[in-house]
Amino acid sequence: GPPAEGDRPDRSWPWQLASFVLVLGAWEIAGRWPISLAFPPFSRVMAALVEMTAAGDFVRAYAVTLPPLVVGVGIVAVLGVTLGIAMGLSRGIEWIGLPLMVVLQTAPIAAIIPLLTYFYGVSATSKIAAVILLSAPIVVLNSYRGIRNTNASLLDMCRSFLGTRLQQVTKIMLPHASGMIFAGLRLGISAGFIGVVLAELLISPTGIGDLISYNRSIARYDKMFAAILSILALATVTLSLLQRLENRLFRPDHAAAR
Repeated sequence: GPPAEGDRPDRSWPWQLASFVLVLGAWEIAGRWPISLAFPPFSRVMAALVEMTAAGDFVRAYAVTLPPLVVGVGIVAVLGVTLGIAMGLSRGIEWIGLPLMVVLQTAPIAAIIPLLTYFYGVSATSKIAAVILLSAPIVVLNSYRGIRNTNASLLDMCRSFLGTRLQQVTKIMLPHASGMIFAGLRLGISAGFIGVVLAELLISPTGIGDLISYNRSIARYDKMFAAILSILALATVTLSLLQRLENRLFRPDHAAAR
């Protein structure tokens, strides 16, 4: 028979590659054009990236940056998903939690992060709190909406077969919401990357944030951009792997293929 949709070759990659080459080519040209000394060409940035990698700069930096990110995302994955599910199941918890999450999602977090130093100083705890502040609203709201958007006809069918409330939650609501919950976790990790870098730039110059700040202060803009590229590359690879896992687990065409 015809191949399942999930097994068809991806024909979009030539266009993605072409757009990637176009952007990098434009970067190289703009860097060589005397626009600003603070904007080096892509080739110089890549040379700096190789130099810093060989010197072990990134290993030392990420040994400081990644633990708070992992801890913060882990806390949000457990407590954030739990709170979101509870909000979806209980009107009372929704009444308390939903306005708070909406405010956190729309608040200028970059202005709030420096205030964390008043509570936690410049320790790793401040970075963990920054990760939680940025990622929690996304994870909580996605989990909440996943539960609330459960197909009402499925719940009616469960009730008609004398299904208990626990069975409605475990057999219908949670499986139905699992795709949206996982998508929220993926987006929460993306926000967590932003949170930990902002904390290192605004609170304490450590880790990858220190590489960015230090090289900017000594006008080594090629190394500054190399550090920025490294965090973008790490975030992109992480999110791409999670996207593939999400597609494999929750997309109907992949499920049908199995």
